[in-house]
Amino acid sequence: MIAARTLGKSGIAVTELGFGGAPLGDLFAVLDEATSVATVEAALDAGVTLLDTSPLYGHGLSEHRIGAALRRRPQVRPVLCTKVGRVADPFLLRGTETDFVGGLPHRLRFDYSYDGAMRSIEQSLLRMGVSRLDIVLIHDVDIWTHGAAAIDARFEEAVAGAYRALRRLRDEKTIGALGVGVNEADMCLRFAERCDIDCVLLAGRYSLLEQPAAEAFLPLAQKRDIGVMLGGVFNSGILATGAVAGAKYNYKPAPPEIRAKVEKIEAVCRRHGVKLADAALRFALAHPTVASVVLGAVAPVEIAAQQASLAAAIPGALWTDLASQGLLDASLPVPQ
Repeated sequence: MIAARTLGKSGIAVTELGFGGAPLGDLFAVLDEATSVATVEAALDAGVTLLDTSPLYGHGLSEHRIGAALRRRPQVRPVLCTKVGRVADPFLLRGTETDFVGGLPHRLRFDYSYDGAMRSIEQSLLRMGVSRLDIVLIHDVDIWTHGAAAIDARFEEAVAGAYRALRRLRDEKTIGALGVGVNEADMCLRFAERCDIDCVLLAGRYSLLEQPAAEAFLPLAQKRDIGVMLGGVFNSGILATGAVAGAKYNYKPAPPEIRAKVEKIEAVCRRHGVKLADAALRFALAHPTVASVVLGAVAPVEIAAQQASLAAAIPGALWTDLASQGLLDASLPVPQ
């Protein structure tokens, strides 16, 4: 059974392993419908309680597939997490502006307004066939998505609009918790300092490879009891595959300096008989603010592999060796 942790001050219990719904939206490849739904069912049957998705993922397809799985497991009530910031228009066909090669044909538009957040939530509820959401995150208010020139305006729009809408829904107990889902630790910090958020889903910025979130955001999160969910703990693939040819980092081919560092980390893991992916997963879960690591999957067998990775034995000397070689800051928390 997968252990559960409390997601900060929200009081919501989530499993250490969460299910990430991005691949279900036909990210990079079109998936078989039956296998996609069966993968969600396998996660639920394995005891995973946190299901994370977004309207972005396949322009709603991920939410549809999660909804189909929920209808096949009516006795299960997982923690549902989705996002706002984009609204679908069924009368406009999508273009080529996305990495999702399949998915639904509806075009998405950014909308961080109050009404936009309300409409996005309504659309998500309809896609999944549910009447309540446990966690709702303001999605992709970061430089990665909007660029440095536009980020200040997007942030103010989100604070005045989407955040105000989610705060009202939380106060009315229509949703359980609110937060942000972004790719940058600095934006997590900015929202935490400005808004009363319960949690964040941070992708890629606290991993065995890099830990910029540890500088300012995670200490503040710990102080204010903001629950943290981590995505991208393999940095888009390289910490799962190793520094092989074509290894991905931040969704692109890894540059030479990243591959070189990963090669060194992997060499230490190899000397201790530990798989790189196992070390990456366990490291991410060691921080006291982290409640769950959200991992994607496209087949039921991957759910079993993730559970095995979580249970893998890792000697303490591995972390000592990484620190002694300058590959890991010795002050960071590691598994005990």
